[in-house]
Amino acid sequence: MDSLKKCIETMKSEFPDDRLTYQKGLPTFHPENAQEAASFFKIANSNNQQLFIAGYGNNISPEGDSFKDIIVVKTDRLNQYVQTVADDYYITIGAGFPLSEINTILQERKLWLPHANLPYVGSVGGAIACGLSSMYETHELPLKKYFIKAEIVTPEGEIIEPGSVSFKSVSGYDIVKVYCGSWGLLGMVISATFRIMPTEGSDEYRAITQQGLSRESLVASLKPDNPSNDALYSRKIKSKFDPNNIFPVLGL
Repeated sequence: MDSLKKCIETMKSEFPDDRLTYQKGLPTFHPENAQEAASFFKIANSNNQQLFIAGYGNNISPEGDSFKDIIVVKTDRLNQYVQTVADDYYITIGAGFPLSEINTILQERKLWLPHANLPYVGSVGGAIACGLSSMYETHELPLKKYFIKAEIVTPEGEIIEPGSVSFKSVSGYDIVKVYCGSWGLLGMVISATFRIMPTEGSDEYRAITQQGLSRESLVASLKPDNPSNDALYSRKIKSKFDPNNIFPVLGL
């Protein structure tokens, strides 16, 4: 029995029936929390089964020959609003929550997240994965500037919470930022925490414009024949975070 069939049989035995669907002919797992995603990732590792994390499918739609032996893991049921802590200026939201709806929640508290005003129609997790960015006048304004903490399931099935909600954290590299622009290759974001701003005195940021989304540069940096230093570090990060290559580069 091949790994795909083994994973599907184990999935059916260990999770509620509605966690498995078939979308565009592909087996699709719908975790509702970090524990379910972590358990399933461990099953995938034990069977050498490769996975693909999908949000709304705006940037990469899982279809075609390269996905024929893949199990898709969707964030659509991770769409919970968790909390807003107005005094400390942050909001925590599920990865499957629409980015554009965040400011609807925040407006009554006179708070906002600039990137939620962009014409991006995807999920919070998708915005993080594609490294959503914008321009304010002549300055780049990336979403990762406001992305301060997350609950993440690693490719090997561990639950981690990198980052901090405090304004001043420990010195060193802020590892949560690595997930911005990773295109779902380093793990699955379950929930994300963003630094938010008061609406009063920040009207100038409403003039930000969305930058184009591109996966090509990341794909190029993961190719083994790319000799640049940036490519070398990208490959090292990918192999460190995903040693079993459970999240392959697909849809090229």
